[in-house]
Amino acid sequence: MTTNASGTKLYYALPASEWEEALPIGNGRIGVMVFGNVNKDRYQLNEDTLWSGFPRDTNNYEALRHLKTSRDLLQQGKYADAEVLIENKMLAVNCQAYQPFGDLYIEWLNAPSNVSQYERSLELSTAVATTVAVDGDNSYIREAWVSSTDDILFITYRSQGRTNLSLKASFVLPHPSNVLIEDERYIVNSKCPTHIADNYFEDHPFAVQYEEGNGVIFQSQLQAFSNGEIFVDESGVSVNNATDIVFVISIATSFNGFDKQPHHDYDALSLTNKAKLAAVTELKYDQLLHAHITEHKRLFERVQFHLEENEPMHHMPTDQRLERYKLGEQDLALESLYFHYGRYLLITSSRPGTQPANLQGIWNHRVQPPWNSDYTTNINTQMNYWPAESTSLSECHEPLLQMVEELTVTGARTARVHYNADGWVTHHNVDIWRMSSPTAGHPSWAFWPMGGVWLTQHLWERYLFHPDQTYLAKRAYPVMKGAAQFCLDWLIEDEQGQLKVSPSTSPENKFIYGDNKVSSVAENSAMDITLVTELFQHVIEAAHILNIDQDFRAKVVQALAKMPKLTINEAGHIQEWSTNFTEQEPGHRHVSHLYGLHPGTSINTSELIEAAKQSLASRISHGGGHTGWSCAWLINLYARLRMPEECYSFVRTLLTKSTYPNLFDAHPPFQIDGNFGGIAGMVEALVQSHAGVIELLPSLPKVWATGEINGLTARGGFKVSLKWADGQLRAASIESLYGQPLRVAYNQAIIIMDEVTNQTYAANQLISTNIGSRYTVHIS
Repeated sequence: MTTNASGTKLYYALPASEWEEALPIGNGRIGVMVFGNVNKDRYQLNEDTLWSGFPRDTNNYEALRHLKTSRDLLQQGKYADAEVLIENKMLAVNCQAYQPFGDLYIEWLNAPSNVSQYERSLELSTAVATTVAVDGDNSYIREAWVSSTDDILFITYRSQGRTNLSLKASFVLPHPSNVLIEDERYIVNSKCPTHIADNYFEDHPFAVQYEEGNGVIFQSQLQAFSNGEIFVDESGVSVNNATDIVFVISIATSFNGFDKQPHHDYDALSLTNKAKLAAVTELKYDQLLHAHITEHKRLFERVQFHLEENEPMHHMPTDQRLERYKLGEQDLALESLYFHYGRYLLITSSRPGTQPANLQGIWNHRVQPPWNSDYTTNINTQMNYWPAESTSLSECHEPLLQMVEELTVTGARTARVHYNADGWVTHHNVDIWRMSSPTAGHPSWAFWPMGGVWLTQHLWERYLFHPDQTYLAKRAYPVMKGAAQFCLDWLIEDEQGQLKVSPSTSPENKFIYGDNKVSSVAENSAMDITLVTELFQHVIEAAHILNIDQDFRAKVVQALAKMPKLTINEAGHIQEWSTNFTEQEPGHRHVSHLYGLHPGTSINTSELIEAAKQSLASRISHGGGHTGWSCAWLINLYARLRMPEECYSFVRTLLTKSTYPNLFDAHPPFQIDGNFGGIAGMVEALVQSHAGVIELLPSLPKVWATGEINGLTARGGFKVSLKWADGQLRAASIESLYGQPLRVAYNQAIIIMDEVTNQTYAANQLISTNIGSRYTVHIS
């Protein structure tokens, strides 16, 4: 029996009884939840291109007719009237939903009858889930992993002792399906719905619809390899009297692009699956596992994080540690485990060539998942990728960047149809078909044409972390320019010659005005003007770096000069709308008016920073931060405010109030953004680089007195490793990857250098040199 001696291992003493207790494995495309049951084991499967729907035009061709009227109503202070007009006339349809593949059940025909020891675990450094059960003199060992090199799910069973294994494997799918048998392969064909409607109130008799000839089809092939007897029929794959069994599962779908109709050729899917299975059957199991682990470790081991404590709880099951933590006990190793788990989830849900991580990463068991398990672009999708660059997982950022580039295609049509604007636009919800139109629903969330503007920040951030001018010129700048073109057409000029955003919402929030009237639509929300202002700044800087587009750059410079500034209201808060309305929900989960503090950078004066502090304190005092992702945002905001104890308090809150037994984030229900936002905030506490200087330990909590972190990435293209003890920096190593000038700050001391090779400096020493290229600096 193994023990949980690893600081990168989730470990449990019982099988999962709920989905939120199962352990996630994946390779970016295929996701699996491993339950570890003894008698009938469940593996819940996903594939990242299984979505309802198909490419279709979701734009509202009547919306433009009502744009001027909505603006006139807002100008007259008739906010609720404008909101009603927008809701009835200017929205479109809901996006489609991410779908589960189904379940693979493996039933024990001679199940252990008296299990005396049991362990279920997930080793994050290998992405292998293991279950061990001991029954008398017999040990049964199971391993499950999704190959990151061969794109296959492997599930192995081994028996050590006098009793051999007898198992039966079969699929159970939630969609229409049929089973075929071919060359000892168990094959299931199925299809996704062509439409899924909202049905929160269960008032839609056909909420899940299937149509012949439309939508995504898919197929899986399962094959067993064993030293026992194998029998395959339409009820499943049976293996008898074996000591070793390897189940190999391949999945293929007919999705072939966001703008192409899925094909309906199951024979083509079969050829794909056959080829993948044939490729792995030519190699030994140990070779395949070694290749998978090597590729996973290539990403996972780039960063190590350790916090020193007196009594680490590695020996205790993870769910018990979490319960102990919720009662107020200290467990710094659980916090570092949570950090490693977040990086693991990004590696296993988002790899080059896959779809981006959605609201649930790639793990979803519902045909009608919460919020369609879509890409919600008013924070959640972006939060998924906050740690991608800083934790040295730039490759995992790639699926989101690819999606943004695809949205410029659909978004250009929406910009023209809805607003008669150039460039491209994206609203609140996106699906695999890259829907860019406003979703159906209430304007407080549905009408928000700033989703694309926020998404462009990720392409700019990619450049800041990896300053490659070829990438900037060929990929980032064209996308940013298109978003800026839309904004230039979307903005309107007021009587004073100032530009304004109208209509404007602050995502999902509402205000009170007049005689207790409520609305969500006004002009110039702080969020909107910040997003546009920062986009314009990025476009100007990018065009300057590339020395291109002088005429367009001049237009953006001119528009930037007319953009309104953030306002501090009489209460000392950042004002959320152009008018100082009363908040309908003072403890609202969104803090969109603080975007300029994090992830943006424009809240950077002492006055604005103090107003942000007051705004945040007010929101929290009224109950803000009560959802998982919202709590994670607070970690980042307090780290930027250099308030380490408040930052850490929300690390504890996130784990205490918003974490399931398998360490998934609880919105509730499960949303993966809290996991990703939480670890991004941990990094912000240790290293920040958004202000043109790499600041070391800017918000180090007292409880993290001694520790080290290695392999982080900072803007400018630097690798950063730190050691600290008793709350003080002891050593830092900073490697330049692009030869950029370096400014390092710690404890009010700054080191400035243009190039130094393998030099060592005291942490309080100020140095300025002018030499120039790649270098490594050691600070002690």
